[in-house]
Amino acid sequence: MGSPVFVGFQRILVAFDGSPHAEHALNVAFSMAGDAKAKLLVLSVIRPPEPAESAEFHTVLDDESERFEHSFVPMRDRAKEKEIELETEIAVGRPAEQILRVADKMRASVIVMGKRSHAILHRWMLGSNTERVLKYARCPVMIVH
Repeated sequence: MGSPVFVGFQRILVAFDGSPHAEHALNVAFSMAGDAKAKLLVLSVIRPPEPAESAEFHTVLDDESERFEHSFVPMRDRAKEKEIELETEIAVGRPAEQILRVADKMRASVIVMGKRSHAILHRWMLGSNTERVLKYARCPVMIVH
């Protein structure tokens, strides 16, 4: 029996923060995009420090942007190898708000995200960003364990 075909998903948004959960979600999204011949957008969100002081803000923004851009390189190679249309984007702000904004902007067919983000939470909890996206998304949300 082959992998499932996700025919209705033509624009897949995957939230990526570099965590093991996000890596797993990315793998699932790649599989879905390959099966459906869908466009894949990988979104990483930089949450600036609060309160943001000018020097600290720019340092965090620069460091995180560099880290995410470095992570995008193997994704682009993988997408090219699998003939998947891939875009990457880095947004700044609250992660759930940015995920929802980008999903609406791109008219995402589905949002794929990990069970929780980098934050260390109790094992039984979903991350607060995941809960917000589930609550307010205008498209299906797939939570990857």
